[in-house]
Amino acid sequence: MKKYADVPEPLISFLMYIENIQGKSSKTAESYYYDLRAFYKFLKTKFTNIPADIEFDNIEILDVDLSFIKKVDLNLIYEYMNFLNRERANGPTSRARKIASLRSYFKYLYKSGILEENPTAELETIKLRKKLPSYFTLDDSIALLSEIDGKNAVRDYCIITLFLNCGMRLAELVGINITDIRGETLTVVGKGNKERTIYLNEACISAIDDYMKIRQAIRAVANDKNALFLSSRNQRISRRTVQHIVEINVKKLGLDPHKYTTHKLRHTAATLMYQAGVDIRALQEILGHEQLSTTEIYTHISNEQLKEAVSSNPLAGVKKQKE
Repeated sequence: MKKYADVPEPLISFLMYIENIQGKSSKTAESYYYDLRAFYKFLKTKFTNIPADIEFDNIEILDVDLSFIKKVDLNLIYEYMNFLNRERANGPTSRARKIASLRSYFKYLYKSGILEENPTAELETIKLRKKLPSYFTLDDSIALLSEIDGKNAVRDYCIITLFLNCGMRLAELVGINITDIRGETLTVVGKGNKERTIYLNEACISAIDDYMKIRQAIRAVANDKNALFLSSRNQRISRRTVQHIVEINVKKLGLDPHKYTTHKLRHTAATLMYQAGVDIRALQEILGHEQLSTTEIYTHISNEQLKEAVSSNPLAGVKKQKE
């Protein structure tokens, strides 16, 4: 089946452009695909007569050509945002992402000479309330590691140790090859297929060494002989399996596995490193963030630090004298 077979040009060319020319991941391209496909369906409801018995998700858009796109103006885009809010129940975060997708698409159409004007040039961004990321405390992190057991305990301990110490993404962890480990360094492939080097601390080196004793013993029967982490079927471990490992061990702490996910382990690593005094720019490199502003969300202060700060006030011990 042809990729993006259910969407018309120039949307197909745009999706190929961001994946093959801009180097975005296939997952990012897929997000653009879903966002812009929904916008095309909205355009069809605006400019054609859609039968009442056809649901929005089932609208076909192969016939939505440039004549539809050229009718788009800023007012229509705001109308679309209102539609997403009221009819599709999209929250602020989802609508903000769809705005970003529209901006990128119309910028592409304008720069390619397909459109004479960019209708998103004056499009305002939805203001989002900044939320502090959830993370494990230091005590919770130690408890999480101490609770790991079972037949794959050595492997699972190594996985969670790397998450908590290196702050890597789930996709980066499952993609690790044995050849990516060289002494005290580990090479991972992050977003946009960008490689970065992670320096391993003593805890990581020890956990990897322990796991490699088991890993080398089954290398001969492994389907992917270079994959670091293997499943029970001796295949490269899947994202879902890693998520399940984290869920099981999070439940042992009495925490909500839907709230404390693999990505929260990344948050934890970043938060603990920052609170230990790691420079924000060094943290940016460790996490593989393109923008410093993305890293700055981890600069929140723990409640314990706030309590400590107030207690250190020189007036903390000054009390009213009793008469």
